[in-house]
Amino acid sequence: MEHNWFFPPHDGIRLGDLAIALGAELMDAVHADRIVRSVSPVNRAKSGDLCYILSRKFRHELATSEACAILCDRSFVSLIPPHIAVLVSARPHTAFARAGEMLHPAAMRPEVIISAPAGIASGAYVDPEARLEADVSVEPMAVIGKGAEIGEGTRIGPGAIIGAGVRIGRNCSIAAGATVQYALIGNDVIIHPGARIGQDGFGYAPGLKPGMIKIVQIGRVIIQDNVEIGANTTIDRGTMDDTVIGEGTKIDNQVQVGHNVRIGRHCGIVSKVGIAGSTRIGDGVMIGGASGINGHITIGDGVQIAAMSGVVADIPPGEKYGGVPARPMRDFLRDMAEIAMRSSTRVQKKGGNDE
Repeated sequence: MEHNWFFPPHDGIRLGDLAIALGAELMDAVHADRIVRSVSPVNRAKSGDLCYILSRKFRHELATSEACAILCDRSFVSLIPPHIAVLVSARPHTAFARAGEMLHPAAMRPEVIISAPAGIASGAYVDPEARLEADVSVEPMAVIGKGAEIGEGTRIGPGAIIGAGVRIGRNCSIAAGATVQYALIGNDVIIHPGARIGQDGFGYAPGLKPGMIKIVQIGRVIIQDNVEIGANTTIDRGTMDDTVIGEGTKIDNQVQVGHNVRIGRHCGIVSKVGIAGSTRIGDGVMIGGASGINGHITIGDGVQIAAMSGVVADIPPGEKYGGVPARPMRDFLRDMAEIAMRSSTRVQKKGGNDE
């Protein structure tokens, strides 16, 4: 794939300098003056591209790759052909992520739709009682409500709505069309397009007649520092308590977080996950895509939940769970193996009868 105008190549970083910045070892100093401009997968890398490998399954692509350099751990060095420079790192995936940030910094946050100096663009509305620190940018059609406070270096994208009294920290990106209400946002938070933060939680009581009566939702959403929230994700405000997203947590697109949920620090939550109200999730929890988490349960620190799982009860810290209902991974894998064996046996018997 040719470089395109959306993310053009970097002006160039010396490979020797890049190695130092990443804490990696350049295996042959003769390659130190090579210039790295972009990142690429191995199979279509060109001159100036940096790649990484984590598995031997890519070894057949290396012979024809035109990559400038490859990041890998020491066990893969012998696989790299001599025309490609080698950067050795104990954590090549992490080093590659850092290299990508250096080479393509503009891709790390939602794009700026209207390039303009910091300030309030024509067509935006900022309430006179809102307070904006220096170097805040408000793009066209954005609305900032009464009493909102926004910290230095934050950019509010076009069409975004920041509700009355909302507080947003410094160096945040609130992308196009996002809405933030009844919320306190920390520093260095990224909210992608179309995210909905702070709307009503889903709470109803049975009525005296057929139907339901809405339960008032008077809590807040609290999002701590360095959180990233994907496009079209929804985070409901609390009923009478707060919904809390812990520091460093990364939430993918199209995730639903119900009212009063508390998510710990440095969690990873993948697309289509639904978390029902009042669930408690510990630090460092990883939840695979399309999983459903029952309400009023506790998931301990360091838990890993496989994709498409249904979690109906508490999970102790450090466990790996999967399946519907979710159970310890060893039990889930044993059940899947037994189902596969039974299925294979039925097919064999059916084939024998047909003969």
